[in-house]
Amino acid sequence: MTSIAIIGAGPQMGLAIARTFGSQGFDVALISRNREKLDGLVGRLTAEGINAAAFPADVLDHDALTQALKDAATRFGGIDVLEYSPLAVESTVLATPAESDPSHIQREIEFQLYGAMAATKAVLPAMREAGTGTLLYTTGAGSLDPLPMVGNVNAAAAALRNWVVNLHKELDGTGIQAAHVAIDVALGGASIDPTLKAATPEAISSVYWELHTTKRDQGEIVYRG
Repeated sequence: MTSIAIIGAGPQMGLAIARTFGSQGFDVALISRNREKLDGLVGRLTAEGINAAAFPADVLDHDALTQALKDAATRFGGIDVLEYSPLAVESTVLATPAESDPSHIQREIEFQLYGAMAATKAVLPAMREAGTGTLLYTTGAGSLDPLPMVGNVNAAAAALRNWVVNLHKELDGTGIQAAHVAIDVALGGASIDPTLKAATPEAISSVYWELHTTKRDQGEIVYRG
């Protein structure tokens, strides 16, 4: 059996990635803070014939996140693919570079980079032992081309991107793929940048499957539609 753990699972990208991998026979572990929302997603996937289960955890609570991933690995016999893309729009305070103080960026660093590091440490040893695995991390394109209005978020996303690209280099030759996906479109048509093209989660999710299967030599893909 093969499985994917999606951290930050929600009704857009998380669900689309779950469907893409689930349609290929993957078991799906969904991880986010809200049990009720996760159960709803599990119900939708189950109705489509995809084996899915919910493992609630907050990415800011590294012990809980690690335990959720351990529980998922126990449930599905291991984790073959990790995808990290949590969002917390309702609790994010946006700040331009000039407006930012360390607390604005620290919270985003903890959410984006430190959570990703904790998740990776939870699954990487088993992948090293198996000699195979896929680690995928998602940001907006502000990690490469930042916008002043979201300066603090972009700074943390850039840190995550740097770490992932470096991880890809470190894992070269091990059989384990690490890659960064930067989404440079308006997901579902909603964006603070009116110049972006719109794209559906379903269109973007194929990128993750390609990185897992046919583009394992690539450390990064920027999706522009």
